[in-house]
Amino acid sequence: RDVPVCHACRRPRPSVRWRRSPVGLLLPMSDDGERCLLEHLPRQHQRTHILIGRAAGMNPSRQADVCPRAVHGDGMDPTVAVVMAGGRGTRLYPAAAPDRPKQFRRIAGDSPLLERTVARARGLAEETVVLTRPAYAAQVRRRVDCEVLVEPEPKDTGPALVYASHRLRDRAETMVCLPADHHVGDEAALASGVRRMVDAARTSDALALLGVTARSAATGYGYIDAGSEVDTGLRTVRGFREKPAPAVAASHYERGMLWNAGIFAWQPAAFLDACENTALEPLVERLESGQPEPFATIPSTSVDEAVLERADPVVVAEVAAEWADLGTWDSLASVCEADANGTVIDGDALTIDTEDCVISTDDTHHVATIGVSDLVVAAYDGRVLVLPRSATERVREVWKAVHG
Repeated sequence: RDVPVCHACRRPRPSVRWRRSPVGLLLPMSDDGERCLLEHLPRQHQRTHILIGRAAGMNPSRQADVCPRAVHGDGMDPTVAVVMAGGRGTRLYPAAAPDRPKQFRRIAGDSPLLERTVARARGLAEETVVLTRPAYAAQVRRRVDCEVLVEPEPKDTGPALVYASHRLRDRAETMVCLPADHHVGDEAALASGVRRMVDAARTSDALALLGVTARSAATGYGYIDAGSEVDTGLRTVRGFREKPAPAVAASHYERGMLWNAGIFAWQPAAFLDACENTALEPLVERLESGQPEPFATIPSTSVDEAVLERADPVVVAEVAAEWADLGTWDSLASVCEADANGTVIDGDALTIDTEDCVISTDDTHHVATIGVSDLVVAAYDGRVLVLPRSATERVREVWKAVHG
C-alpha cells in the first residue's frame, strides 16, 4: 500500500481525515480522531492542509484553542523575496567590473540597481534576502539593510537557487526570486503578476514564472510559449525558447509568445523536489546531508535549463508592463527617453548631428559626439567603450580580454 505524502513537501505523513473536534472545529485529525495533525506539521505546511479542507467544502475557521499558529496565516511562515545579485554583468563593460558589478551602478535611474530591486522586493514579500557570490557579500551588506545569503561558489542561477531554497525551506512558505538588474516602469502591474505567481505557488506544487507581454521582436530575451488558462491570469507553459535570431524572434512575437522575465515563485520544498533527475539533484542531496564543499563538481547551469524546462506543473502569470532586463547597452534604448534624433543619453554628454546612439557615463566622464549614428558609447572608471549598437552582445569579448 502506498504511503500518503504531504501535498506541500511530498514527504510521508499520516492519513489526513477532516474531523470535527470536541470544541466543534473542523480540523485535520489522525485516523483515531484523537489529535490535531496541524500541531505536528512543520509550520510551512500547515496552511496547505487548511486549504485542502477548504477545497473539500469545509471551513476550519477557528482553532486558536487547538493550534494557534495556523489561524488564517497568523504566525505562519512568510513569503520571502530573494534578490539575485551574484552576476557580474559582463555585457555592460565598462560600467561592470570584477569588483563592481552592474547591480551596484546607477544605470537608467537615480539609485543603484540593487537598491531599487530591494525596495521593490519589500513591497512584494514579508521578508527580503539578497543572494550573492562571496566576492560581493561585503559590498551588499554595506549597501542594503537586509539579510544576505552567500552562495558557496558562483555557478549560475540553477545552483544558486537550490542553495537559497535549501536555506529558506524551514522558514518560508513561498519564495519569489527577483534578478537585481531589471528596470520596471510599472511597479503596480508587476506586483499584480507577482501576487498571482505567489498565490499559485502557495496553493500547489507548481513552479510559477512571470511572462511579460512582448512589445517587440526582441532578440535579447528568452520567450515563453504559454498555453491554456488554468486560473485567472495564469496559463500553462508549453515550452521555452532561447534568445532567438531576428527572424525567429519575429515569429515568436507574431505568435504572441511572452518575454521570459526570469522572475520565479515556488514553495522551497516543491522546487527541490523538481530538481530530482536533473543536473542539480546531486547538489540537493549534498546540501541535505551536510557535505562540505557541496558545489564541488556541480556544473554551472541556469535554473531554466536545469529545472524549469522539464518540470511539471509550471505556470506563467502574464503582465503587460514596462519592463527591461538591463543586460546590454542597447537595452537602455527601451527604458530611457530618446532625444529628437533618437539618441538616448544616461549621464553627461553633448551630441551634434548624432542619431540613434546610446551614450552612458558615470559622474566623472563627459562624452561629446559629432556626425555619428547607431553607436554605443560608454565611459566609466577611466575606460571608454565604442561599438555599433548591433554588436552589443560582443562586449563579452572585451571583458574577457581586459579581465580574463
